[in-house]
Amino acid sequence: MVLPPPGPHRAALITGASSGIGAEIARELSARGHHVVLVARRTEQLTALAGQLSGPSSIVGADLSKPQDRAELPNRVAALGLEIDVLVNNAGLSTMGPVSGADPGAEMNVIEVDVVAVVDLCTRFVAGMVTRRRGAVLNVASVAAFGPLPGQAVYGASKSFVLSYTRALGEELKPSGIAATTLCPGPVRTGFGEAAGISNEEAEAALPKPLWVSPADVAKAAVDGLAASKPVVVPGRLNRAATAIYHLTPRRLLLPLLASQHPAFKKK
Repeated sequence: MVLPPPGPHRAALITGASSGIGAEIARELSARGHHVVLVARRTEQLTALAGQLSGPSSIVGADLSKPQDRAELPNRVAALGLEIDVLVNNAGLSTMGPVSGADPGAEMNVIEVDVVAVVDLCTRFVAGMVTRRRGAVLNVASVAAFGPLPGQAVYGASKSFVLSYTRALGEELKPSGIAATTLCPGPVRTGFGEAAGISNEEAEAALPKPLWVSPADVAKAAVDGLAASKPVVVPGRLNRAATAIYHLTPRRLLLPLLASQHPAFKKK
């Protein structure tokens, strides 16, 4: 199982491509010759990105929290004369704070984008890959996928779902020669944390500097891992070590430590 080669009418679809890791994955796939379909709400940022890419690209504005927008994606791609050989489910968001003070609508929106959209788009695009016996799926989770995350309970649980779902999907797709990889980055400076309510200063104080990996390095590790059919990619040697510790530490010790260090519980 390898990354499908570029070809006429073949494309890679990247959600959440307007910035951060999604934009860098688009750059990485474009540099490797793939026509990229850039999907996000902010089409003006997609247009700017498309002008910087080395290869062909298409822009599709869509709000992945809306079922109708997701349902229309396959037809919109088909109207471009393209088949999706590489699906990258990168779009995601988080809330922050204790569940007791959470806004129900915001929490459901996280689940809609981080969980439901991943399942929805995989269901819509993987069937064609199986028919063609050619394809690859990259679902973006987080190191938070490996255990509970007090302060971001819904986000951590959502990413755990993505990891479990993608592992199962990958096993199902082996007979068809289709790769499915979960990307689990640690801290990355993308603006994601600020959108959730965590300032750069708070994030950097809570997470040691050696754990931070650049978006470009994360994207390269992701595409290399997908090309090698790795089931899980954790960019950064120290993040991989931290993930192992995360697995091995008893939850009765780990959870109080995570809660004590999370910026959500340090705000007044």
